[in-house]
Amino acid sequence: MSDILKHECGIASIRLLKPLSYYQEKYNTPLYGFNKLFLLMEKQHNRGQDGAGIGCVKLDAKPGEPYMARQRSTDSNSLSRIFNGQLKTYQKMIDDGIIHPEFPQTVKNQFEFGGEILLGHLRYGTSGVCSSSSCHPYVRQSNWPTKNLMLAGNFNITNEKELNNGLINRGQHPIFGTDTQAVLEEIGFHLDEAHDAIYHKMRDQNIDGKKIPGIISKELDPVRILKKSAANWDGGYAIAGLIGNGDSFVMRDPQGIRPCFYFHNEEVIAFASERVALMTIFDEPIENVHELEPGTATVVKSNGSIYCERYTEPRNITPCSFERIYFSRGNDADIYSERKALGAALLEQLVQAIDNNFAESVFSFVPNTAEMAYYGLLESMRLHRREEVRDRLLEAQKDGSINAELIDELIMDGWPRVEKIAHKDVKLRTFISQEEDRAKHVSHVYDITYGVVSEKDCLVCIDDSIVRGTTLKESILKILSRTNPRKIVIASTAPQIRYPDCYGIDMSELGKFIAFKATIELIKEDGCEDLLLDVYQDCVEQAGLQPSDMKNHVKRLYDRFTLEQISAKIAELVYPKNVPWKGDLEVVFLTVDKMRSAIPKHNGDWYFTGEYPTPGGYMTLNRAYINYYENKSGRAY
Repeated sequence: MSDILKHECGIASIRLLKPLSYYQEKYNTPLYGFNKLFLLMEKQHNRGQDGAGIGCVKLDAKPGEPYMARQRSTDSNSLSRIFNGQLKTYQKMIDDGIIHPEFPQTVKNQFEFGGEILLGHLRYGTSGVCSSSSCHPYVRQSNWPTKNLMLAGNFNITNEKELNNGLINRGQHPIFGTDTQAVLEEIGFHLDEAHDAIYHKMRDQNIDGKKIPGIISKELDPVRILKKSAANWDGGYAIAGLIGNGDSFVMRDPQGIRPCFYFHNEEVIAFASERVALMTIFDEPIENVHELEPGTATVVKSNGSIYCERYTEPRNITPCSFERIYFSRGNDADIYSERKALGAALLEQLVQAIDNNFAESVFSFVPNTAEMAYYGLLESMRLHRREEVRDRLLEAQKDGSINAELIDELIMDGWPRVEKIAHKDVKLRTFISQEEDRAKHVSHVYDITYGVVSEKDCLVCIDDSIVRGTTLKESILKILSRTNPRKIVIASTAPQIRYPDCYGIDMSELGKFIAFKATIELIKEDGCEDLLLDVYQDCVEQAGLQPSDMKNHVKRLYDRFTLEQISAKIAELVYPKNVPWKGDLEVVFLTVDKMRSAIPKHNGDWYFTGEYPTPGGYMTLNRAYINYYENKSGRAY
């Protein structure tokens, strides 16, 4: 993705199913869980670089002993800083004779993160300020273990204002108006009620007060709590929670929008946002890592018993397609093949864009995340060329014109030419992100390979998605134009992004999408500005309705034009200015139908189609268009 987007966060959760002494004896360290948590988070560092946080709960702590710990950071390299800092503390305790690793109970007693239940979070912020206080895990504290709650999640809740108002109407006093707080306080409220109901029943039966915490811990059912808490949530989420008594849970939204996977053996049960992280860290084959079913919660009780139950009724499953196109790491076997399929699906459109002239075309990719799609395109082009050569030879055989010269021409010429053209300067990009006068330097983020593209060539570059087009215009195309080809083709393996997202990706401002800008320009050129007003009025009129009663009025803007018309206008808008190059530019987007064929199991494509899986999506779209028309900036949910 050439445009910088902040997006889905990453979670990791580990529950050790044996005492720490078991891991000391088998793996020669009582920090088996702590080390695995770091590795799980490091393997998912692509999911969040704004900050990181870790949490821990210790089982069977005696009264007066601390049993919950948390650390968060937004410093650069926050993940390494957190774990290295804790390991330095651990080593110092060993040097000072406070901890003796061969006696794991000393680790559990003295080291904050020497517990059996561990939680980690990687943050890419879509709301709030970038400070350690905005990082997960969030904690709700009490001196009752069964009322302590720690949460970390990969989610956006579209109706957080409604949920926070519900807290206020209940008599609570929320301080921060975020969806994380709303989720934390909602679960916390029902956790309190469940705790209090059991407590009062025990007290009324004159049960010895010292025995009551154990009874509450045994009878507490997190799934029942989640059923009540999540009844009105609208959004996409994968949330992991730790309760102070040692119960833990992981839940996934009913539509399966946000991903969540788990691995379970006799030693551990672990959860993560990406399957391949679990496969790598626990050295397990793909069949041993499972996807958490949408609308379910897996609970591990303090005694180690595990169960998974539904907390809501089944709904249509619409997993986020962007996870497959861009966000998740591509070394997952299925994602790798899907991204190759996305690249291959561009074949027909690109053969047309280059006039089927492979001899005078050079193929490359930009940025590096598009490399797998590039390999898929290359395979499809080679097969295409082989079929052409085969058909030509068969025709020549029929009319007797086959000869050595024809064979040499067909076999040696006209095959796809592939080159590494664009190179990203990571250090320069880091410098630019810290530089106030960013515009002066952004065109130098990429450099090129000189001398491989001629003036008669068409240069084709594969991108995995084009959102705002800013980096394409200000950086990539300026760099590519230095090769001075007769034509540049930018091909996106994602369709045109036309609608806002509200389930995890930070792209809710409609007016920033290059496809929307191009459509507005076409409408103005047609002299149909009244349509913009009509859509605005319809959006304002339905703003007071329940989200479930809202319609997608913005779709009428796009319906006036073909995919090709909007793509051509996008090419005009991103054409680089103030450069010597005067060649042609074409921007090609994969069609929605071909995308669906390439990734058939991930049909959450609302940003391309405007078909949202929850009512909150239509509410967000409605607000996004009103904000655009009224020239207001900011998130639409």
